[in-house]
Amino acid sequence: MSPRKYLVLAAMVVFGSLGDLLLKRGMSVLGPISIHDWTHAITALFNPWVAVGVVLLIGFFAAYSSALSWADLTYVMPATSLGYVFIALLSVFVLHENVSVTRWIGIILISSGVAVIGQSHKTTEKVAHGPETIL
Repeated sequence: MSPRKYLVLAAMVVFGSLGDLLLKRGMSVLGPISIHDWTHAITALFNPWVAVGVVLLIGFFAAYSSALSWADLTYVMPATSLGYVFIALLSVFVLHENVSVTRWIGIILISSGVAVIGQSHKTTEKVAHGPETIL
């Protein structure tokens, strides 16, 4: 795999993790949002933390879309799960959240699975199908 493709996968992890972190930070300031007060959800977009988080998540989506154009979903999705490690670390050090031992064990299990999948080929053999078989 080329360095450029590794950069796309890294961008997915970084943009997704930082976007989620900033979204959480902004929503913690704003408080709960309810379906009964949907206007509060719209005004939340004007909170700087939320706005930057959304922009980063759009960057994640762009990198994710790019990765899906050259690799299988079964390869790309596990690659994004590396973000769980970064989210946990950012949550502890930036948001000062408590991450339990059980959650760390889960993160280690996920990371182990990602390592196994990372050893596989990035694409499966393509089989030509007519338009009627694509869903």
